[in-house]
Amino acid sequence: MATVEVEGIPFPQEITRTKPLSFLAHGVTDIEIHFLQIKYNAIGVYLDKESVLGHLESWKGKKAEELVQDAGFFQALVFAPVEKLFRIVVIKEIKGSQYGVQLESSVRDRLVAVDKFEEEEEEALEKVTEFFQYKYFKPNSVLTFHFPTTPGIAEISFVTEGKSEAKLTVDNNNVAEMIQKWYLGGESAVSPTTVKSLADQFAPLLSA
Repeated sequence: MATVEVEGIPFPQEITRTKPLSFLAHGVTDIEIHFLQIKYNAIGVYLDKESVLGHLESWKGKKAEELVQDAGFFQALVFAPVEKLFRIVVIKEIKGSQYGVQLESSVRDRLVAVDKFEEEEEEALEKVTEFFQYKYFKPNSVLTFHFPTTPGIAEISFVTEGKSEAKLTVDNNNVAEMIQKWYLGGESAVSPTTVKSLADQFAPLLSA
């Protein structure tokens, strides 16, 4: 199968769940410590290309530098009722609990900001935190977030060397939406390189 390299890590150009999803954007999560860039994860964003373009027609003809600053564009991408998948491959090892706390904290803050953090959301988030609690993110471990066309569902899976695949289904509309926003949320997303890549890829697709 044809692959694309992100930070030396091969990503398949296509992943099939209910239908083939195209590799449309990529990036990394990283931090800078004492002027040193430390990369933690490589990210691949897979989408049902034809379907998603139909939901983004309002942005036809926009340049990448316009899209990257357009909160409405990323909002439309999150809300587009199309199948999406994020494939995250570990570059630098960390404890799964560290990742889980970052994800939980970001999702919680986003929900509180829009007054959507209720008991159901808290329960769903607790399950996510528990899922990551005793995982260990070795290099080349693969974390997948799959969002079917069914609204309100996020399927999380984690595969690491020597262990069987671990899976969790999050059945909460608000939590699933905010997990998407953590990666696709424009300026507020966790990976600016992924956001820039989305804008760079969609600009020519929407102009074709």
